[in-house]
Amino acid sequence: MQKDIIQVGDCVTLMNGLPEGSVDMIFADPPYNLQLEGDLHRPNNTVVDGVDDSWDKFDSFAAYDTFTRAWLRAARRVLKDNGTLWVIGSYHNIFRVGASLQDLDYWILNDVIWRKTNPMPNFRGRRFTNAHETLIWAAKDKDARYTFNYESMKSLNDDLQMRSDWLIPICSGGERLKTASGDKAHPTQKPEALLHRAILAATKPGDLVLDPFFGSGTTGAVAKRLARHYIGLERDKAYASVAQKRLAKVQPVKDLETVAIKAKRDQPRVPFGWLVERGLLEPGTVLHGPNKRWRAKVRADGTLIAADFKGSIHQVGAHLQGAPSCNGWSFWHLDVEGKSVPIDILRQKIRAEMDLPQ
Repeated sequence: MQKDIIQVGDCVTLMNGLPEGSVDMIFADPPYNLQLEGDLHRPNNTVVDGVDDSWDKFDSFAAYDTFTRAWLRAARRVLKDNGTLWVIGSYHNIFRVGASLQDLDYWILNDVIWRKTNPMPNFRGRRFTNAHETLIWAAKDKDARYTFNYESMKSLNDDLQMRSDWLIPICSGGERLKTASGDKAHPTQKPEALLHRAILAATKPGDLVLDPFFGSGTTGAVAKRLARHYIGLERDKAYASVAQKRLAKVQPVKDLETVAIKAKRDQPRVPFGWLVERGLLEPGTVLHGPNKRWRAKVRADGTLIAADFKGSIHQVGAHLQGAPSCNGWSFWHLDVEGKSVPIDILRQKIRAEMDLPQ
């Protein structure tokens, strides 16, 4: 199957021509069916450059639902069993898309609110300013072993868990593609920051990302830069041409280590007993919990013993706290040169000695 290409034509027909189960992630920005009624004017009487293209117009909600189910079925066929789909929309369409997703047995993982730092004002003053769009992130079923780069998202958010409300500016300034006459090359061009977060969250380097409504090519540009492959489907030849020129200028990262981020759960298992075997911890060493409230001694067989309980580093930590579970690697500490450090440092030392990924 050919990758890193743009195919021009109907997205359903083109997806049906792709191999089944061949795509790792789909990012879809379908028509919103905005149902606009006439021109929208600013207070100075200039016309707002909104979306009034024929591709965003449907005769009825039923017609839109038929269209939505058709492309979602085609998308489901080409998506790998452990792949995921992102779809973005506004209040005009996202609830109908969500219902169709569930009707077709997708499993919704999250809805993410994209909060726009610079939304278009509500000029008529008859509603709240529409300052967000909604992304739905879904797997093929509830048992899918999908990719989620949790640590990458946490790092991206200043070492805090990434929330489901994303504050990102709309596409403007130098990022906004223009025609030779100075008009927007595409009316709904999404910011690269939005795609960066979605692709980094749900794929690995070398994965294949499909965008069935490719438009100006933002998905492909970000995928290429992050060392992922892409396939763009676009029925409008003019948009496809804009995207092709844009992608020709994008350079992928050369150092794959900067994008090959390994999740902690994918790292090789190092039993606590190995620390004892290798002499990194002597039997009888006293470990302590946070604030030195709890203590336990290391035993020769890699277990711990507290005053009234013995077991693994996780079991003893949970027992002392009266908790259902405990991550002993981060809970237990030892004193090193007068500083309290987590025993996980010793696990990382073994991994480094074995020349394993960190």
